[in-house]
Amino acid sequence: MAYATSSNFTSTQANALSTVEPTSLVPEVSARIQRLTTDDQLALLWFIYLEMGKSITPAAPGAARLQLAEGLLAQVKALSPEEQMSFMRDLVAKRNSPLSRAYGVFNANTKLGFWYCLAQGMDEGTVVRVPQSYKPSRPVKDLLNVLMTQANFSQQITILRNAVVNMGFDALR
Repeated sequence: MAYATSSNFTSTQANALSTVEPTSLVPEVSARIQRLTTDDQLALLWFIYLEMGKSITPAAPGAARLQLAEGLLAQVKALSPEEQMSFMRDLVAKRNSPLSRAYGVFNANTKLGFWYCLAQGMDEGTVVRVPQSYKPSRPVKDLLNVLMTQANFSQQITILRNAVVNMGFDALR
């Protein structure tokens, strides 16, 4: 499985990220994440987990009703690695599939907690992860840098929640 490294993110946009005003940080970074390619969004979520995983534990699962997501998580873990990757890509692309619809009805905190659990599964090897050979694209590196150096914890969680809230398929959207 290969991750695409192309993006419609320009060097001008990357330079602009280094000087994002604190008040516009959340909407600016959130918008830039949405413009990443599907695979770059997935990679960014993985790298965020690697950087913040332990610190988001109380914020993500504690606030979410993860019992609602346990069934979907079990279904995903039962899939082959290729099917798991397809599922995650379907979520980002908002494709209409049974599993994407199941995710689409979760509230924002449950979606955030679900991705946290997916990342834990990746860490444990029960969910397909970003290949070790994957090299993050410049936009992913830039966004990760901004998240880790300019955003406070509350902004990081809000940006992460914004990244996952519109994923999946919701017939009511």
